[in-house]
Amino acid sequence: MHNPYQDAVTQLELVAKRLESEYEDKKRFQTAISLLKTPETLHEGMLEITLDSGKKQSFKAFRSQHSNVRGPYKGGIRFHPGVTKEEVKALSLWMSWKTAAVNIPYGGAKGGVIVDPRKLSTTELEQLSRAYVRFLGTAIGPWIDVPAPDVNTTPQIMAWMADEYERMQQESNTAHLQNPLASFTGKPLGLGGSLGREEATGLGGVYILEELAKKLAWKRKQDITIAIQGFGNVGYWFAAHAVTAGYKVVAVSDSKTGIYDPNGLDPVAILASKRKTGQLTAASPLSNQELLELGVDVLVPAALENVITAENAAMIKATTIIEMANGPTTPEADEILAKRNVTVIPDILANAGGVSTSYFEWVQNLSGSYWSKQMVLEKLQPLMTTAFDAIWSLHLAEKTTVRLAAYQVAVRRVIDALFLRGRV
Repeated sequence: MHNPYQDAVTQLELVAKRLESEYEDKKRFQTAISLLKTPETLHEGMLEITLDSGKKQSFKAFRSQHSNVRGPYKGGIRFHPGVTKEEVKALSLWMSWKTAAVNIPYGGAKGGVIVDPRKLSTTELEQLSRAYVRFLGTAIGPWIDVPAPDVNTTPQIMAWMADEYERMQQESNTAHLQNPLASFTGKPLGLGGSLGREEATGLGGVYILEELAKKLAWKRKQDITIAIQGFGNVGYWFAAHAVTAGYKVVAVSDSKTGIYDPNGLDPVAILASKRKTGQLTAASPLSNQELLELGVDVLVPAALENVITAENAAMIKATTIIEMANGPTTPEADEILAKRNVTVIPDILANAGGVSTSYFEWVQNLSGSYWSKQMVLEKLQPLMTTAFDAIWSLHLAEKTTVRLAAYQVAVRRVIDALFLRGRV
């Protein structure tokens, strides 16, 4: 069975080989790498709730806190039947690299509950959300670990969780010490959420696309064709902002089907139609697999993990891939794409607009000062472009893939923080 945590460790070892020459004290460097292979803390437990029927049911829960050397642990919570301990550990490592890649003052964490939330009523889901906060107790908080939404978790779930955290603070008479709302990000606007958060991940990816267009000297934006796998929040906003910027989105897909029009699609009209009919309708239908292999300039996987594999990597015709999903490309596929000179902008850079705006939300909660949407997005653009420039420069200087360059920048920042703190 595929082990994502082993993938994460293998990636780290690969980066370590490239970074080692930069450090005089090899033993200290290797100690740091060894430390970073394992999460600092792994919380495991069972959450018991009372179902509407009156029966009790328990659900397995995890929170992996990988590193806090650069700031509080940061990472989402997913509610999904496929959650595993190994996946949660891997995702916590990747969050440490993502926050370091864009240089925001956070570490990395990830949480999960093995549950199919579609099978729970709203009351049961609220109980489960509050139970998760109780399970973590003092292991979370604005200066300790700041969770956020992930797969199947929503702003409403964050609101319940933040409220439960505040109740715990009141019980221990510590609510006055900090703003309890800063304990979670991705909250609803009416409860300390940030303007711009909804579109931030997709827009951040388009900021990267714009920078890439300059570096690769693309002449006419309207001639650059884009296919997007995934038409949820991230895929939709990437498509909408790409079209506004002048690019041609020719294909999109969701979990059921895909649509293709070589003359270009209108993402706003497609979303309106999907909301009306419950599905993607228009133009020529195509499967998710067909979308991945379309003859386009830019392929944007914005849905699931491991969709670009050793089996289909050779069939991909796009010359550029922008990873808006987490981990859409397997390590084996990555090697094939590198040999074929396909430029892959890795997830830890491409989709970091989301965590960056989570950071802005946290800052607003802690300061008590709330920003306009324009102000949020104006802060996001330089953060994303500065990160891209540093990674692209290293990619060119070392003649390595953009992914390896991003990991080198990120892991170096985490190791340097370990050294500065004297933890190794």
